[in-house]
Amino acid sequence: MNYYFTGILILALTILALFVEPAYPRNEYLNDYGVRCGEFEIRTDKRETDYNYSDSSTNEQQYLSFTYRKYLGTDCKTAKENVAIKQQLELMKMCGRVNSNPSLAYNSNFDLLVSKCRGVTPARDNTRPSDSQSLWDDMKDEYKKENPEVNLMGDKFINSGKTKLDKSGLKIPPKDYILPLPKPKQNE
Repeated sequence: MNYYFTGILILALTILALFVEPAYPRNEYLNDYGVRCGEFEIRTDKRETDYNYSDSSTNEQQYLSFTYRKYLGTDCKTAKENVAIKQQLELMKMCGRVNSNPSLAYNSNFDLLVSKCRGVTPARDNTRPSDSQSLWDDMKDEYKKENPEVNLMGDKFINSGKTKLDKSGLKIPPKDYILPLPKPKQNE
């Protein structure tokens, strides 16, 4: 077994662990969505070339370069506006929860969030009936009143006094009815 390789591998992993930071989750809808308008880069290069002809001379060159990259696609202003709109829509959705929890205002970790949500009141959906019954249930009740002879699917209380019949005319046994056991099979 090669102990030198194992020792170098353990040493390399230990050094790597000193420089690695943990990966923290990030909020995907509050980031900048990869919007990059352009990048500016400064780079220096040094090149050495050896000539092995007759005099074995060395040539050394140093370069300083400036690079600007402009990314194609939508312009920078539109991309930044789109990111701002997405962030504002998310804040509009979440500010109702923030404003309804007064303890967040006293926690210094949420100062920025509380300041962004101050004055934002969520619009309530006032189209639901006051008895908290769905529109479908209201429509179904109206239909049952107009057509009492019709059996509706999923309706437990229709014809509660009568015995239910299926389409073949067979009676459905009561809930406490005990079914007979099957006959045992004959061994062949």
